[in-house]
Amino acid sequence: MLERLQRRLGLQTIPGVFFTSAGVAAFFVALAVPFDEAVAESFGLLTGWVARNLGWFYILSVSALLIFLLGLAVSRYGNIRLGADDSRPDYSNLTWFTMLFAAGIGTILMFWGVAEPVSHFASPPFDGVQPGSERAASDAMTIALYHFGLHTWTIFAMPGLAIGYFAYRHNLPMRISSLFYPILGERAFGPWGWAVDVIAVLGTLFGVATSLGLGTLQLNSGLNYLFGTPSTGLVQVILIATITSIAATSVALGLDKGVRRLSQLNIVLAMVLLAFVLAVGPTVFIAEGMVQSVGNYFDALPWLAFWTETFRETDWQRQWTLFYWAWTISWAPYVGIFIARISRGRTIREFVAGVLFAPTAFTLVWFGIFGLSAIQVEMNGQIALAEQVQQDPSVAIFAFLEAFPLADVASALSVVIIVIFFTTSSDSASLVIDMLTRRDDQPSLVRQRIFWAAAQGVIAATLLLAGGLDALQNVITSLGLPFCVLLIFMAVALLRALRADYRGYSMNELVKGRAYPEVEATPETKQENDYVPETVDRH
Repeated sequence: MLERLQRRLGLQTIPGVFFTSAGVAAFFVALAVPFDEAVAESFGLLTGWVARNLGWFYILSVSALLIFLLGLAVSRYGNIRLGADDSRPDYSNLTWFTMLFAAGIGTILMFWGVAEPVSHFASPPFDGVQPGSERAASDAMTIALYHFGLHTWTIFAMPGLAIGYFAYRHNLPMRISSLFYPILGERAFGPWGWAVDVIAVLGTLFGVATSLGLGTLQLNSGLNYLFGTPSTGLVQVILIATITSIAATSVALGLDKGVRRLSQLNIVLAMVLLAFVLAVGPTVFIAEGMVQSVGNYFDALPWLAFWTETFRETDWQRQWTLFYWAWTISWAPYVGIFIARISRGRTIREFVAGVLFAPTAFTLVWFGIFGLSAIQVEMNGQIALAEQVQQDPSVAIFAFLEAFPLADVASALSVVIIVIFFTTSSDSASLVIDMLTRRDDQPSLVRQRIFWAAAQGVIAATLLLAGGLDALQNVITSLGLPFCVLLIFMAVALLRALRADYRGYSMNELVKGRAYPEVEATPETKQENDYVPETVDRH
């Protein structure tokens, strides 16, 4: 029946994945529009249960995956390439980094770069810390870097590495289900694999929709500051529709013409904004604070990575850390596939080092300039920044820029950056969802990519109308859990495949259980790092 519907609509998809994902998303929208309060309340209850009973699982999983990736990078598997042994990267390091940044957390940094440090400075999460104190400022920066540093990029790097390895080295389809081939065998290309891909599609849809919702709130605040545009649900829906239309145009152009050019433009604009704040802000204070923040971050990381508020009964970790991890995990399928698409030819060591440390370094600079400047603005009493942020986090960057010269110009530049980040996030996600919902031997139809771009906009608008920021946080914290489990299985499957690859066994031998004999392969049957594995041709 689904195949007949596909033919009638002229689509090129895996019907079980495409129509199931689209159907679940449509059902959510149809339910949330007339019953917005009931839906928001239900997800609030579900989120509370997840935080109370499984919050520790989020914390442990992400920290364990960070250790796993670092271990792979320094291990004997670090020299294995994502592709044939003689392959080389498709993009230069600079282009690769700009695409990583724009498709990853550009929108998030614009929203939280000022809001989070100021929030923690005014309301410290640790007992015995005086609000507005030197200790509160130091802790605020440490927590912000924890939330947006190595842990965030671990969640992106894990699926990106696994997808790139299986796609380029073993010729498997670039879908999440392919990562489970060492575990599921041929079942990875049937209903079991389709179920995995449906989870990935839904996670991507709702994760990106959450980001679009936050971006819309911030964009509305910026337009209100610049032009007096009212902050209402109607205005926000119009903004989502407008930006989704821009994203649809970009996604129709494809990866190289659309996403790459927008990514390169936006990194330049972001650097201009950074340079402006650094130049007109407290430059020496920023430089000193960044150096100190690096030391504080790495000093606190070992215990902070496993901190679960065991002896405190507050809602802080659910509202911040668990929300961030679930949100990032929901993005993981899309960002992972996107990173894999642009990482062919790199070694595992290069991939892990680049994806973990380069964006983290940029995050340090971003929070160092915006976060430290915002904290000093609050300490000096120039603006009641903390009060405004606590009332509405989306106004944070615009309220912050009022403390500097050319505030109108800087705010206008911020609006442009937000719009482009908004666009690159949406069109990148649309390209990836289209890949997840069709066979790799089928053409990528423009109308399918545009459909997924529109779906993200509709879901974002629905979530905003159903409860704003609270609804965004509750939905994503709940829906991130299934993919968190998939990340663990993903690491297991990758390690099994790498062990077989290193020993000189094919993927078929791995699946059939013949890849782990008691005696290692001899030098006559296998030479280190020159093995080109047997491919498995599955669409």
